[in-house]
Amino acid sequence: MFVPADFLNIGSRQAVDVALHRLARQGTIRRLARGVYDFPNEHPVLGPLAPSAENIARALAGRDRTRLQPAGAYAANALGLSDQVPAKAVFLTDGPARKITVGATTIQLRRTTPKNMEAAGRLSGLLIQALRELGKEQVTQQRRDHLKRTIPADKRRGLLKDLRLAPAWMHPIFRELAAEEA
Repeated sequence: MFVPADFLNIGSRQAVDVALHRLARQGTIRRLARGVYDFPNEHPVLGPLAPSAENIARALAGRDRTRLQPAGAYAANALGLSDQVPAKAVFLTDGPARKITVGATTIQLRRTTPKNMEAAGRLSGLLIQALRELGKEQVTQQRRDHLKRTIPADKRRGLLKDLRLAPAWMHPIFRELAAEEA
């Protein structure tokens, strides 16, 4: 995944745009959305493969110089807390809100408060959003055990640094994850 700004060190913006347009027309690269490109991957049986929603969102964040935080069902699925595969990937951002459709993938960027973005890009931010999606009653011991098994102990210990960013009902869960060895 790349954006035109990645090539400004080798030419003017206009020259980069023309070159990317020509490469896209030739089929060497693929234009996914305005200002977002990738090299198309082909599977021998399935044909062209779509890029992941996370890679597209990361490219958009890099282009717009914003931060991202997976949210909702997408965050719960990323941690393995839910088998539900969301139809649209939702990311919180400190940039503009927008909706991008690339093939069958819909990516929604939702503008949020600075407090929600304070843990963006860290395990604690992902965990806060996933647990918020599930709700207090749905965070069973089975799900806690799953997190203990799948998240390395050194990363779990780092959860205590962001404890103040989590809602009060998540504090015991964070402490349990950080204290216990899997």
